[in-house]
Amino acid sequence: MPLVKPLSSDHDTETKELAEFFNETLGFCPNSVLTMQHRPAISKAFINLNIAVMANGGRVTSALKRMIAWVSSNATGCRYCQAHAIRAAERYDAEQEQLDNIWEYRTHPSFNEAERAALDFSLLASQVPNGVNDKIKKRLYEHWNEGEIVEILAVISLFGYLNRWNDSMGTTIEYGAIESGDQYLGKHGWEKGKHI
Repeated sequence: MPLVKPLSSDHDTETKELAEFFNETLGFCPNSVLTMQHRPAISKAFINLNIAVMANGGRVTSALKRMIAWVSSNATGCRYCQAHAIRAAERYDAEQEQLDNIWEYRTHPSFNEAERAALDFSLLASQVPNGVNDKIKKRLYEHWNEGEIVEILAVISLFGYLNRWNDSMGTTIEYGAIESGDQYLGKHGWEKGKHI
C-alpha cells in the first residue's frame, strides 16, 4: 500500500493532457504522477521537466537516456524506477543485446566506450556520497561535449528525484513495468519489492 494513494487520471485536466507524454514512453501514466496530483502544480512541473530532460536533441539518444536512468535507479535501489527505465529503453528501441545485458554494460561488447562513460558517470553521480571525480570527468570529455554532459546529468538528477519519490512513497508498480522488469531484470534478482 503506497504512503499516499494516487488520484484518478481525470483529477486534473492539465496534468492529464501533459501526461499523454507517458503513453509514448511507457504505455501508461505512472502512478507516481497520479500521486503528485495531490498538488497539481507539482505534477505539471514534473511532467514538463521530464519532457525537457528526456527530449532527444542529438547524440544522447532516447534509449541511452533510459539506460542512464536504469543505472541511476539501480544504484539507489528503486525497483519501481528500474522497471520503468528498462521498459522505456525497450520502447525507445534500445538494442536487444543491450537490454539483455544491461547488468554487464562495462564489459559486454554491445556497449561502446562513450556509452560506458555515460553509464559509469550515472553510477558515480547517483551514489551517496557522490563519486564523481576527475577520472570520470576526463572519460566524459573524451566522448561527449558540454551540452551532452548536461543532458546526461539532467537524466541522472531527474531520476534522483524519482528514486526518492517512488521508494519513499512505495508507489504501486504498473503491470507493463512489471512485465519489462521481469523480462530484462528478473534474471538478476529484480522483484517488485514494496511496489505491489
